[in-house]
Order: sequence, then structure tokens, then C-alpha cells
Amino acid sequence: MSQTQAGTLYIVPTPIGNLGDLSPRAQQVLTDVAAIAAEDTRHSRQLLQQFAIQNEVFALHEHNERERAQAVIARLLAGDDLALISDAGTPLISDPGYVLVQQCRTAGVRVVALPGPCAITTALSAAGLPTDRFSFEGFLPAKPQQRRKVLTALLEEPRTMVFYESPHRILATLDDLAATIGPERQMVMGRELTKQFETYLSGSIAEVMAQVQADSNQQRGEMVLMLAGATLVESDVDVATALRTVAILRQHLPLKKAAACAAEIHGVRKNQLYQLALESDNT
Repeated sequence: MSQTQAGTLYIVPTPIGNLGDLSPRAQQVLTDVAAIAAEDTRHSRQLLQQFAIQNEVFALHEHNERERAQAVIARLLAGDDLALISDAGTPLISDPGYVLVQQCRTAGVRVVALPGPCAITTALSAAGLPTDRFSFEGFLPAKPQQRRKVLTALLEEPRTMVFYESPHRILATLDDLAATIGPERQMVMGRELTKQFETYLSGSIAEVMAQVQADSNQQRGEMVLMLAGATLVESDVDVATALRTVAILRQHLPLKKAAACAAEIHGVRKNQLYQLALESDNT
């Protein structure tokens, strides 16, 4: 008797606003699988009905994921293909699914992730902030003291930072950003992405906060906050000290390696230090 081949868990992104963003591949997968695990079954059934997808839907959310994961894996091992969706966007990105995917990997179950809608990449691509490196911080803590603690720890983060925020906390969060990061730091707020009233507000934290305060419409809908990274300022004293370290290290290392080590020790830019050391040699 042949052994049943295990099924596949498909991670299927769903639209964050515009229904046209559900790809043909995603529609086909949701139609073909044996069942769909959804964060909110009522919300997801409404979406599926728009595409005439009549399939079994069961709940898998943050409150039951741990207790239901093994039952889902048992079904996959028995040969069923299943899909995982969240309320909107890509599952696992500030949404449930991590526990299930981790346990699927442990059990040897195949996991296939489909590309698709995600508020992070959608917002960043239109924001006009550096995107070569960025840090996704998810939702900030709801309690003010904890939120300010997290933001203070990010004060010197050089990468563009991305946060999700909800309407009822947006003013408090912007106020805490101004207090901890500083009102002059540049930011962009994307709101209602891909929907009819999609908007982007850009400027300093203080300027964006003023726009949100002045227009109650900007306090509605789901938001993505994108904050410019900190600018690393190197003082002449830091560089001079680092150059002295380069001179000492060069007794034992090539110039390039000495500059790299000194830059790491003193927190200055490696390329700048290397160039200054070269110029010093030529004078």
C-alpha cells in the first residue's frame, strides 16, 4: 500500500484595499485547495464570495494558532493542500501564521509562499525615503510609556523605519515620535493604501502631525508610518582619534585592514578613514 503524499501549505496574500490586486494565481490556489485557514472567517468569506470561491474556511488566529497548528499539520500530512490567509496583505507580516509555518517546517511539510499585496513594500515604494535598507518595526506598543521606550531605543537607527499604526492611536504616536526622535526628523505617512482615499503626507514629524491634527479624515483608516533614519555625524575629534588608531594598527596590518578595524572601533565611516589615511601618506 503506497504512503499518502503530504499536502502543501500555501501562504496567500490578499488585497489590502483594491480587490483587483488578488492575483490570478492566488485565486486559483484558493479555489483548488481543500480548505482555507483564515484570520477572520467572516471577513474572508466576504472576500471569497467576490471571486465566487466556494471553499471550506476555518479560523486560525493569534488566540487559537498554537492549539490548532497540530491539527492543521495532521491534515496536511494526510494529503490535503491548505491555504493560509490573513484579513489583508501577506500572512505572518504582523499577522498570525508564524507558529504554523514553523511547525510545518519541523514536520517536513512543504510551504509555498505566493507574492502579493503587502502594505510595507507598497508604502515604501511611493514614499521617497531611502529603501536600500529599512527596518520594519510592526505595531508600536499601545501603552505610552512602552511606546516611548521603544522609540527612544530607535533614536540612532540609520535605516528607514516602518511602523503600522491604527487610527485611534495616530495622534498619540506622532506626539511621541516628536518627543523622542525630534520634531524635525523627516517622515511619510501612507493611509488607506490602494483604496479610493489613499493619501501620503510627507515632511518633518511636526509638519505631518499638524496636517493630521487639522484634518480629521487623516485620522481614519489603516496607516503606515515611515521614518527617515538617523544621520551619523562624525566629529573632527572622532576622525582624528581614529586616524591615530590607524597609524598604530598599520604597524601590523595593511592600510585597508587597519582603516576598517579603526572605523569599527570608533564608529566612523571606513571609506572616509581610508581616504584620509591615504591623503596623509601623500602629504
